[in-house]
Amino acid sequence: MNKVAENPSKNRTVPYPIPLVIVSAVFVTLYLVSNIMAVKIVGIGKWIYFDAGTITFPFAYMLGDVLTEIWGYKTAKRVILLTLACNILLVICTWIGVFLPVPDYNDAIASAYNRVFTYVPRLVLGSIAGFLCGELTNAWLMVRIKKWTEGRRLWVRTIGSSIAGHLFDTVPFVLIAFAGVVPWIDILKLIAFQFVAKLGIEAIMGTPLAYLILRCMRRFGIESTT
Repeated sequence: MNKVAENPSKNRTVPYPIPLVIVSAVFVTLYLVSNIMAVKIVGIGKWIYFDAGTITFPFAYMLGDVLTEIWGYKTAKRVILLTLACNILLVICTWIGVFLPVPDYNDAIASAYNRVFTYVPRLVLGSIAGFLCGELTNAWLMVRIKKWTEGRRLWVRTIGSSIAGHLFDTVPFVLIAFAGVVPWIDILKLIAFQFVAKLGIEAIMGTPLAYLILRCMRRFGIESTT
């Protein structure tokens, strides 16, 4: 009886562990979602202004902390650059959709689509500038603070690195995305509240979630490589 030849690809070691793929996928998704949600400006009273993406954005930062904590700065940097490429792809694909013809009965939906996605490229441009400055600063500081604290006090490095990361992200993003469209007084409000809100959400919700994710990973034998 002839034996069926084995597929050599089945015997190869998977280059990236499944948890890394899952964390990276959710990380990328949260950034894309945040950029689309940022089209909507939320106003509460006369002083609180923020874009809707502020709600989801801190959780992307939290996953960036998990990436750096478990797999190190080099891996986190690769995922950051992958996210950048996905953002650019989002702009290209949605921008093409703006110019595609539509039937008469779909004019209202097409008009709404065009209003959202003709603005998204500007948001993504601001996001790219803030993203690269903020995320790379956040990941770099995570590694440095981990060395300074000798691996103790995870909350110190998640929140400490995020203070600088959110600052370097929020300022260029808001200026590029909303200058000339939103009054300057509201831009200052956007910067101030977004910075405080992002940091607050990450401290109150993101950091405990990071502890939970890291604990689950360690329970399944996934330890830090840094």
